Amino acid sequence: MADELTPETPEAEAEEPIKQRKNGLYPGVSDELAENMKSGWADTELRDLKPIEQAGNAARRRAALSERFPGERLVIPAGTLKTRSNDTEYPFRAATEYVYLTGDQTDGSVLVLEPRSGGGHEAVLHRLPRSDRENGEFWLNGMGELWVGRRHSLAESEALLGVPCKDVRELADTLREATGPVRVVRGHDAAVEEALTDKVTAERDEELRVYLSEARAVKDDFEVGELQKAVDSTVRGFEDVVKVLDKAQATSERWIEGTFFLRARVEGNDVGYGSICAAGPHATTLHWVRNDGPVRSGDLLLLDAGVETHTLYTADVTRTLPVSGTYSEVQRRVYDAVYEAQEAGMAAVQPGAKYRDFHDAAQRVLAARLVEWGIVEGPVERVLELGLQRRWTLHGTGHMLGLDVHDCAAARTEAYVNGTLEPGMVLTVEPGLYFQADDLTVPEEYRGIGVRIEDDLLVTEDGNRNLSAALPRRSDEVEAWMARLAAERG
Repeated sequence: MADELTPETPEAEAEEPIKQRKNGLYPGVSDELAENMKSGWADTELRDLKPIEQAGNAARRRAALSERFPGERLVIPAGTLKTRSNDTEYPFRAATEYVYLTGDQTDGSVLVLEPRSGGGHEAVLHRLPRSDRENGEFWLNGMGELWVGRRHSLAESEALLGVPCKDVRELADTLREATGPVRVVRGHDAAVEEALTDKVTAERDEELRVYLSEARAVKDDFEVGELQKAVDSTVRGFEDVVKVLDKAQATSERWIEGTFFLRARVEGNDVGYGSICAAGPHATTLHWVRNDGPVRSGDLLLLDAGVETHTLYTADVTRTLPVSGTYSEVQRRVYDAVYEAQEAGMAAVQPGAKYRDFHDAAQRVLAARLVEWGIVEGPVERVLELGLQRRWTLHGTGHMLGLDVHDCAAARTEAYVNGTLEPGMVLTVEPGLYFQADDLTVPEEYRGIGVRIEDDLLVTEDGNRNLSAALPRRSDEVEAWMARLAAERG
C-alpha cells in the first residue's frame, strides 16, 4: 500500500478544502509542482445519466416516511469509515436505513427530509462533491480522489438518485442552527449526532428506527428480484464448494470459506455475513466463523453462507453435506429428521398464518424424533411445554431476510414474532439438531453431529415460494447432486 505524500495531511482535513501550503509545511511539494497539479486535467463530468433501477422505489419509501412523521426534520446517515487498525479501514458498508431510502451506498453521506411549511418534506442528500483540483485537495488529502478514486459530482448524484444534493461539509452547521422537532437514526455518524445533541431524544429517535425496520418487512418487486439474484449466486457458490472438497480435505475449512467468498465478490458485493464453514464437531457451534479446522472424509460439513448483491440484499442458505459424498446411517437419521422438520415448517409459511407457526411446526417434529430415539422422555407435549428439546435444537427456526441477514431486527415484538405473515415477506426456515461432542446425555454415535437445513421463502398470495429451491435438500438428492459435481471435477 502506497504511503501518503506527507504526514502533514491528516484525514480530518477531508472535512474542509486544503489551503495552498508553502514554507515547507508539505515537505517535497514545491510551488511549481503545486501549480502544475492544478491544470491539464480532462473534463470527466458524466452526462445523460439515467436514474438507478430502485430510484422510484426509494422515492415511494421516502413518501411513506414523510407521511408517518409530518412536520419533523428526519436525518438518516449512511455512516462513515471504521478503522481496522492504525490508518487502515474496514470495507465500507452503508447503513441499511440509508440504503433503503436512497439506493445509494456512499460513505459520509446523509439523507435529510426537511419539512415543508405546506406539508410533506423535501428530501436532500448531503454528500461530498468531487475533489477540488484548484486547491490541491484531490492529491494532498488522503481522502482525495487521487488516493481513493473518483466519486460522483453532486449533479451526477442528483441524476442517478433523483434527489437534490448538497455539500455534506456544510451540514453540521445547518443542523446546529435547525429549529423544530428532529429525529436521527443513531449509531452511524458521530459528527451528525454531535450537531444534534440538544435537539433529539433517544426515545423519539428509536421510534424512527423502529418504523424503518418494520417498513422493510414486506418487500416490493425490486427487492424480491434482488433477493432471488442473491440466492442464485449463493447456489452457485455452494456448487463451487462441493467441487473443491478434495482441496479442502488437504487444507482446512478456510478453503471452503475462500471458495465461497470468491463467488460472492465476483457476482455480488460481498458475503452477507461471516460464512459458517463448520466441519465435523464444529457443526454443533451455531456461529462457527473461525473456519480453521480440518475437513475429513466421513464427517459432515455444515455450510451456512449467503451472497450479498451489489444493492446489498443478502441470501442466507444452509446445507449440511457429507464430505465423502454419502451420509452414514446415523448422519442420515439426524439429517432426515431435520429435513422432515423443515418440511413441516415450510408448509406453515402461509399468508395470514402467525409468524410463530412455522417455528412451532418444526419444533414439534424435532421433539418427536428426540423422544423416538430415547434421548428425551416424552410425551411430546410435555417436551414442548417444558422446552426440553431446546438442549439440542438451540435456536429459533427462522428470521426475516432482506438488506440485513436478520432483517427488521428493531421491529416491535407485536409486529414481528407475534405478528402475522403477509405476501411479500421473505424469511428463512432453518431447523437444526446439534449434539455436542461432550454431551453425555445422548448415545455416543450422535455426539459431534450437527445438522441444519435452511432455505429462503417468499410469502405469496396463496402460500410460499422457495427462492433457494434449486439447491437439493432431501438426503438422497444431496448425494446425487454431490456425485454429479464430483464427476464434473474429474
